[in-house]
Amino acid sequence: MTDKITIARPYARAAFAAAQAHGVIPAWSDALHTAAAVVHDPRVASLLGNPRVTSGKLADFVVGIGGEKLDKEWHELVLMLTQNGRLGLLAEIATLFDALKDEKEGVVDVTVTAATSLDVKQQETLIAALTRRLKRQVRLHTEVDAKLIGGAVIRAGDLVIDGSLRTRLERMAYELSA
Repeated sequence: MTDKITIARPYARAAFAAAQAHGVIPAWSDALHTAAAVVHDPRVASLLGNPRVTSGKLADFVVGIGGEKLDKEWHELVLMLTQNGRLGLLAEIATLFDALKDEKEGVVDVTVTAATSLDVKQQETLIAALTRRLKRQVRLHTEVDAKLIGGAVIRAGDLVIDGSLRTRLERMAYELSA
């Protein structure tokens, strides 16, 4: 997976720069996700690398389904990916593109895993506190894991705040046994 991300990163940056230059970032994001879904369809995936299908025809097919309303640069990107045998990386490119878009817009995805489900008021309080701490707009995702016993684990990119009761008990047990 890391290799795919590494290979996809320059394509995502180039796509983002082109979309930003023309003011069509949301449209490109949608087109990248649509094209990624098209390419991962088993019927289309079998065409990747098929010597009977030219890169131009494959690019035209993907553009026709994924972004016929977009500009010339979109078509050139898809053609370049097809010619370089990188069309299968569209999902990774779309993910990296969205990360660049979120960074530009000052948005961060935060996942909160709690022992019980959070009500709306708790979510609003958490969003406000995280917005102040991270100095970015927070897009909150919640999960429930009863194994935490109590508390929550907050993940925002590389930042992890573990306030779970399970972790506290594990630390206490370690300290008592040491």
